[in-house]
Amino acid sequence: MTHKREIQGVVVKKSGDKTASVLVTRSVLHPKYHKTVKRFKKYLIHDEKNELNVGDSVIAIECRPLSKTKSFRLKTIVATGVK
Repeated sequence: MTHKREIQGVVVKKSGDKTASVLVTRSVLHPKYHKTVKRFKKYLIHDEKNELNVGDSVIAIECRPLSKTKSFRLKTIVATGVK
């Protein structure tokens, strides 16, 4: 069995039917100045039931490619955003 990556982030956009854009933040140490800086990356995730809203905190798991840019599917909703 292979290990599948899990990402945690915040929904920033509903990108069409059954798709959401999730912003993932990570902290890295700057190589020269040794200060912690934030790095961001956006992933498209598959939302089969269309239950996500902008601002929701979610966990997504890696899966087979569902489209050219979509390779993650929704695992759980950690917290709901402001409505």
